[in-house]
Amino acid sequence: MIRLIVPAFFHAPRQLLRKTIAVKKNAGFTLIEILIVLAVIGILAAIAVPSYTDYLVRSRIPQATSGLAEKRAQMEQFFQDNHIYYQAAAGAIPEINSAACVTDTTTSKFFTFTCAKDASTYTFTATGTGAMNGFVYTVNQANAKTTTINAGTAPSGWGTAQVNCWVTSKGGGC
Repeated sequence: MIRLIVPAFFHAPRQLLRKTIAVKKNAGFTLIEILIVLAVIGILAAIAVPSYTDYLVRSRIPQATSGLAEKRAQMEQFFQDNHIYYQAAAGAIPEINSAACVTDTTTSKFFTFTCAKDASTYTFTATGTGAMNGFVYTVNQANAKTTTINAGTAPSGWGTAQVNCWVTSKGGGC
C-alpha cells in the first residue's frame, strides 16, 4: 500500500485558506501620485511650448527670404537683358518693367510681397501677416538685406530694431 504525504495546510479549514491566499488589490491612484504626475506634465509643458513656438516662427521665415531672393534674381536677370529695372510709359515708348515687380501682389501663407522701383533701383519687401505679424524683410538692387521686427506684434523675444541682414533666429541672429 502506498501512502501519500499531504502537507498540513491542505487540512486547514477553508476560512484560514481564504485569509492566507487573498491579496489586497488597489483600486486607483493616491492623491500624491496624481499631483506628482501633474507637476511633471506642467514642467514639461513650460519648456516644450515656448520651444515649439520658436521652431514654428523659424520655419516660416524662409517663405520671406526665399521669396525675396527669387524676386531679386528675376529683377537682376531683367536688368541684364534690358539695362534698366523700370521705365514708365511715355508717348510712343511702352512701359518697360520686370514681371517680378509688376504691381507685385504675390503672397505666401505668412508674408505679403510688395515692390518699389524706378529706372536704377528697386526694393522688395516681405511683410508678415497672421502669425508672422510684425516681421518685415527687405532686399534692394545692391543686395542690401534688412530686417525689422516689431516687438509689440511679433512673438515674445523676437523684437529687434532694424538690422542689416535677414534675422532667422530669436535674439537677432542672422
